[in-house]
Amino acid sequence: MWLFLYICHVKGIKTTIYTKLEKLPEVSDRNFFHSRLLFAISAQTPRMKPYMTVCTDDSGLVLSQLLTIVRYRTSFLPPFFFMHCRILGEGDYAESSYRREDLFGEMLQAITSRLNKTTLYIEVSNLGQKMFGYRHFRQESYFPVHWMSIHNSLHSRTPEERISEKMQQRIDNAYAKGVTTGEVGSKEDFMHFTKLLRKHHWLKPKRYIPDDQFFREAMTTDACRLFVTKFRQHVIGCAACVYSQNNAYLWYAAFRRKTYLPLHPDTLTIWHCIKYAHSQGYEHIIFMDVGLPFRKNSFREFILSFGGKPVSTLRWFRCSIRWINAVLSWIYRD
Repeated sequence: MWLFLYICHVKGIKTTIYTKLEKLPEVSDRNFFHSRLLFAISAQTPRMKPYMTVCTDDSGLVLSQLLTIVRYRTSFLPPFFFMHCRILGEGDYAESSYRREDLFGEMLQAITSRLNKTTLYIEVSNLGQKMFGYRHFRQESYFPVHWMSIHNSLHSRTPEERISEKMQQRIDNAYAKGVTTGEVGSKEDFMHFTKLLRKHHWLKPKRYIPDDQFFREAMTTDACRLFVTKFRQHVIGCAACVYSQNNAYLWYAAFRRKTYLPLHPDTLTIWHCIKYAHSQGYEHIIFMDVGLPFRKNSFREFILSFGGKPVSTLRWFRCSIRWINAVLSWIYRD
């Protein structure tokens, strides 16, 4: 079936789930993470399947949309093959008389009902407001995990004004030694980009790296840029950034820190992403996956050294195995 109809609890709206691009109505592309563009990229990527949940009124006008991406994964431990679902952000909403949280609740209930029996777990992250949709998540048996997010403001002060003199010297010294960072501009650059990204994350089971086709399609759009940091023609760092609603998002990054420690490939790569976003007039750069809010987190401290602000947020999870979901809900209870 190319769509799934859901009986709404909010009067006057209809909720539909689409899985085929050609059947998708005229949805907004304001928010890249819930856009037709990302839907199309995901649909063309092996081991990924997009679901667009759309709320419309009686006249057929689109009120809200929520893009959900199912990923097909393998693991060294049981279950050896499983599917998990990822939602980035709270969706996109048109101006209407309906409350956003009510529309979100309808979409969340619809997609949870649709995917509950086919995916191992559902994860909702990168919400704009910490408590957004709290009641609806609880009603659908999701449990929250405290997370950290970091964003750098780019509009009030320049990136150079936000870093220390020691950091600036480190950057200048690396540039003087011949380190460069730029966009992926050749097939060879792209090959090294994906190779480094996978090698960097292969021991991190939670970090899912899409098929090369995903990045190949994304880099042809105006919404995504792939960067590589080089030293003597060797790629020592890489990053993938997304640009949406006047903000830049660092989505994926990888570095050869141990091999090229004196050259600080992590610093140079992140610095270039920040400088590029500032030069293009974006208001903020948001680091999407800083991790759990442990007291000591080396990666978080590294990102904060560029002058960003830490923000406490919530990620919501729901496991389709009831007893596991119940145990995790108890462990992560408020």
